[in-house]
Amino acid sequence: MIRKRLLDLALVALSAVVWVPVLLVASLAVLITEGRPVYYRSNRRVSVDHVMKVVKFRTMVRNADKIVNRDTVPVEAQVRFLNIPPDSPLYTRVGRFLEGVGLTEIPQLVHVISGRMSLIGNRPLPENVQNMLREEFPHADDRFLTPSGLTGPAQLVGRQALTDDERLTIETAYCRAAMRGYSIRLDLAILFSTVFIVLHVKKPMNYLEVEAIINRYSRVRTMVLETSPEPSPAAVAVDLPQEQVG
Repeated sequence: MIRKRLLDLALVALSAVVWVPVLLVASLAVLITEGRPVYYRSNRRVSVDHVMKVVKFRTMVRNADKIVNRDTVPVEAQVRFLNIPPDSPLYTRVGRFLEGVGLTEIPQLVHVISGRMSLIGNRPLPENVQNMLREEFPHADDRFLTPSGLTGPAQLVGRQALTDDERLTIETAYCRAAMRGYSIRLDLAILFSTVFIVLHVKKPMNYLEVEAIINRYSRVRTMVLETSPEPSPAAVAVDLPQEQVG
């Protein structure tokens, strides 16, 4: 995945003039309005064999992780991913704003720079959530075949608009496509679509539209087309006008 790593570094470097000031201003806003800690750190699985402390802006009250987590909130409607509603009173005022404009994960760029995460990939997950997913979906670990990212296919739809099965389907499809034949075009399509959706320039997609993007920009699809056998002379003859046959 050298090309994916190079893309990450290039995009992080080129966009530093934007994300560094945003990181500083947002950090200051959290500090002034809510005090310390400015950042929230928690253990998350980021790959098949790696769990680490992932950092993000603290967007909720200080004890939110003790009140709402998959150990305290029962699974409802077969949705094991823990999706806290945007109108939850647990969000602070500045935290709700950061969530609304998609800046909560900006601090995770330090993980991208260090190579432990990628810009594009499936979101890190708490281990207890991943364990519950494995109980129902034996292939759940396939969503970690590529490093976790700041944004991924699920974010193009919205976490609350997807069932577990739908989310895992597009997440594993992305990983398998990247593993079989990494496509820079696919990562850029997901990245720019995320930006446009956050800016409300583009509407969130649905599940089938995300599947179509993965298929459209996957090198696997291109490779299959390129390696398709040539049609036989007989098959060509069938399609030719009668005056050209013989």
